[in-house]
Amino acid sequence: MLVTIDHSLPLGLAEQIAASARRSMAEGKLRKGDRLPSARALARTLDINMHTVLRGYQILKRDRLIDLRPGRGAVVTAEAADLAMIVEACLHFVQTAKRAGMSSRDILSLVAAHVEPAGGASQ
Repeated sequence: MLVTIDHSLPLGLAEQIAASARRSMAEGKLRKGDRLPSARALARTLDINMHTVLRGYQILKRDRLIDLRPGRGAVVTAEAADLAMIVEACLHFVQTAKRAGMSSRDILSLVAAHVEPAGGASQ
């Protein structure tokens, strides 16, 4: 897995690690069952703190893209390819909406309106 970080970006290092892994999953470079590098090894490679890598892995776990198990490490989940694309699209949508001046409440209301369309008919 190729992880690149840029210290000049406003995005935190942990978020950059998660974004690199998500891209690899969405592009099919990381697939179900693949193991991510150990946090210690990746931290050494990137010359950053191991806890920063672990925070990045926790983001991926929260998004159900990896399983973290003691002794087994970080393993890509079965649904990672589809979820990675969805998470990337969601992040892009939220960033665009915030740049347009929408509040978090407005963004959530907009999404809710499209999840449950008027009339209550599910799609």
